[in-house]
Amino acid sequence: MAKLRSNHAGNASVKGGTVIRVGIFAAVISGLIYLFSLFNGSSEEKPIIDEETVTNADIEDDRDYYLPSSTTGIVIDHPHFSLSYVEDHEQAEWVAYTLTRERLALPWHDRPDRFEEDPKVPSRSATWYDYRGSGYDRGHLAPAADMAFSAEAIQESFFMSNISPQSHDFNKGIWKELEELTRSWAKKYKKLYVVTGPVLTEKIKGQIGDNEVSIPSYYYKVLLDVSEPEKKGIAFVLPNQISYDPLYEYAVTIDEVEEMTGIDFFPNLMTKRLEEVIEGEINLDLWEFSKQKHDLRINTWNKE
Repeated sequence: MAKLRSNHAGNASVKGGTVIRVGIFAAVISGLIYLFSLFNGSSEEKPIIDEETVTNADIEDDRDYYLPSSTTGIVIDHPHFSLSYVEDHEQAEWVAYTLTRERLALPWHDRPDRFEEDPKVPSRSATWYDYRGSGYDRGHLAPAADMAFSAEAIQESFFMSNISPQSHDFNKGIWKELEELTRSWAKKYKKLYVVTGPVLTEKIKGQIGDNEVSIPSYYYKVLLDVSEPEKKGIAFVLPNQISYDPLYEYAVTIDEVEEMTGIDFFPNLMTKRLEEVIEGEINLDLWEFSKQKHDLRINTWNKE
């Protein structure tokens, strides 16, 4: 600002006040432009997630941040979700994606009429024929309804790498209730990080098909909301069978699922302090459960 004033030192004194005011104004404008350029330039860089910036719920599908660890090293990225494949069990140990209010508000696309092998699985995935006559449903890990916002996304959800053998009473009962509640929570909180999978570290129920697809005894779903004002997480572990109990009775901490599965959830998304708070605790008051859906499951879904 001093430099701007000295350039006009030879001007008439009657104009001095005007020159000084113009100089101050120009300096202020220059400073604002400089600050704007700094912020504008930094927006192109990869965001750093820590206690301060983790509140930004606008990180869209930045998988470097929300993907869990993989126990097999076989991580497959599809345009709308990622998964970690376990060849020994012919299914994913987790499927991870973001679920947003905006996507759920879009018109739903029709479900495909067939399941397909996942072309990205190096060892080849299970096939739809493995399930034929098995008595088990082809249960989605990333639900088709969560991916119905685009034709491509819902088609991806019918890859066999996203499918696991589920009891019909489970798939159309309490699992359906949890999926619908998850969508309700995503609409309420704008965006959730979702990780779903079978518990493959526990004793399996058996195997089906020529590819010997494992039948899990349990499934889990892990949810994380990093929006303001209340960052929170919740997880569920459900037995692969019919259930009449309220869904909240199956709620557990994320830490408990990590201990059960050997998977580290959201290792890059949260700092140690946030991890201890969000993964080690659950507050059911922050997650609204639906008695109506529970009654619908007991009286209708469990009987279909």
